[in-house]
Amino acid sequence: MCIHQLNLLAASNNLPITNFLGKQHPIEAHHLSSICDIMEKAMVNGDTCIIRCILVVFQVVFKFFFSPQTERNRDIVRRSGLLLWQLLMAPRDQICSEIQKEVCLAISSGLNILYPGEAEINNLLKLVLTEGERNSGLSQLRDVILTNLAEQLQNNRFGSEDDDHYRLNDELLHYILKIVVRESCVLITKCQTVSKDDFQRLLSTVPAASSCLRYLMAVQNHLLSNTILIKPDENDDSDSSLQGETLKVQELKTSILSLATQILTGCDEVLEMLQQVTTALINSDISDREQRLKGLEQITKATMLGHLLPVLLTSLMHPNLQTLTMADALMPQLVQLVLYTSQTALLLKTQSPVFSELNSSPSGASEQKGKLLADERMLEEKEEPGFLTGLKIPAPWAAGKTVETVHPVRDNYKFKETVHIPGARCLYLRFDNRCSSQYDYDKLVIYAGPNTNSRKVAEYGGNTLGYGSRSVLGTGWPKDLVKVEGDTVTFSFEMRSGREHNTPDKAMWGFACTVRAQESSEDVSGGLPFLVDLALGLSVLACSMLRILYNGPEITKDEETCQELLRSKLLQRCQWQVEANGVISPALTPSPSPLPLTIDEDREFTYPSDVLVPPVGHYFDLPRIRLPPGIMIKLREISGRARPQFRPSIK
Repeated sequence: MCIHQLNLLAASNNLPITNFLGKQHPIEAHHLSSICDIMEKAMVNGDTCIIRCILVVFQVVFKFFFSPQTERNRDIVRRSGLLLWQLLMAPRDQICSEIQKEVCLAISSGLNILYPGEAEINNLLKLVLTEGERNSGLSQLRDVILTNLAEQLQNNRFGSEDDDHYRLNDELLHYILKIVVRESCVLITKCQTVSKDDFQRLLSTVPAASSCLRYLMAVQNHLLSNTILIKPDENDDSDSSLQGETLKVQELKTSILSLATQILTGCDEVLEMLQQVTTALINSDISDREQRLKGLEQITKATMLGHLLPVLLTSLMHPNLQTLTMADALMPQLVQLVLYTSQTALLLKTQSPVFSELNSSPSGASEQKGKLLADERMLEEKEEPGFLTGLKIPAPWAAGKTVETVHPVRDNYKFKETVHIPGARCLYLRFDNRCSSQYDYDKLVIYAGPNTNSRKVAEYGGNTLGYGSRSVLGTGWPKDLVKVEGDTVTFSFEMRSGREHNTPDKAMWGFACTVRAQESSEDVSGGLPFLVDLALGLSVLACSMLRILYNGPEITKDEETCQELLRSKLLQRCQWQVEANGVISPALTPSPSPLPLTIDEDREFTYPSDVLVPPVGHYFDLPRIRLPPGIMIKLREISGRARPQFRPSIK
């Protein structure tokens, strides 16, 4: 097991042993052949200890000491691969789980050696993804390979040399997504089918993510983070560099659109299953129905709905991804997801204690029934009851922001911080009851604004503990709320005195203050239920995408450049017609109602109502448009050509 420990240490890129092993000379073919001989003999004798040790040796050799350059080396590699597959596919009664795990680690370590081509690796991955559910060895190999690829992908930048190696093609991603969807549906179904004890054990194991789900999370985070954080090279401002960055961004957006479409489609299937299970639990008569409905939300967080969808929704709100192409492609799926999440959230909400208490007491059934009818009538008059009815949506500023010094403060300590809460009319400050400083001139000054040049609100300092100045500045540290007008407050604290030898820490504690935009603190510890929060996030994204679709394509630079020309009165005099292919072109026939020959430049010109009527009859040459004298004078000045002089003819 010393070799096993060496392998684990070598897996870390930050340790010196990794660099040492990487500089060693490759192992010769006859040495690897001898290792294979030992493995074959151990397999014949059934010596599990030797088999396990040789499997660990394979991991180290494949990772650091072997390079299949010659034909002899490739033959030894094929022999090693056959031995590993023989162990992997052995029946469960002939091989223990520890050996099977070591076999998977060995194949994963030598993946690029055992399968040197991209096509061979893809074929292997396709095999383990499609047949993994029917074979425990292939299933474990799939988990090990995808876990390693996910870890490598998280440390890799989009467009690098290894990016194509760690990021699988669309076909394999589709297989992985199908497995994730199936795992999510099975997990949700267990809330209804397993026994009470098994359900409690299930709750204790979530929200752990499977290897397939972890890989999808890594791919999604890899693409989204590079799209949002991508920046052009500041040192290279050439046209080729800018063009390369543009192509990279477009490639990223295309990959994200493809992945987002598949994830939203999978989430749609999982939400449909969630709605079916929720309805079945509500209509069932099992004894622990309430506990299962409460645990259903926790189970849902362990599926792709909790691991993939929230991150995707948040990232799609970034300006880099708020595009017409994204909106046009994702809008139908978003609408369907909004419906599923809101309906399921409403189903779970109706089973909450707030609603169930109305029917809990049989003695007052008639009274509660009348009250319920009155409440229903009130809801009908005010609003249609939905999944948000009766829920208090926590504001982002409700928890407040805490501003504090170090505890205790030290000599010559200075502290300055500004808190800004957009949209707040005023801010409320609540100080900790331990606030103190050694002397009253070791004080905190509060300003109603973004800096110390703003209006001074108050200043506090000193202590009442009998140390230092033995007094406080003014009325002392506030015990009640301090109100500051505006949405910004600045704190400035300075420790001017040196600490005396008999001053304890409590007399130099410093200060701590919580800033809120409302007078009463709001309880936000619980937050919103997961499905309600998910439905709100989907609704916000859908509204944002609707706005993009409504606004249409962005104005191009050419259109911005031609704004003055498009608004010119010269073009307003032209008559336009729509051709069969949708192109707008000037009409070649006189207007049914002739336009005026002159334009008053001080008055905005408007068309007669029948100008845009399609022309009838034969086409003629475009009639001459008589321009106003003012425009003709300007055109002559620009062109430098004078007005022609007509001379009378001499007879």
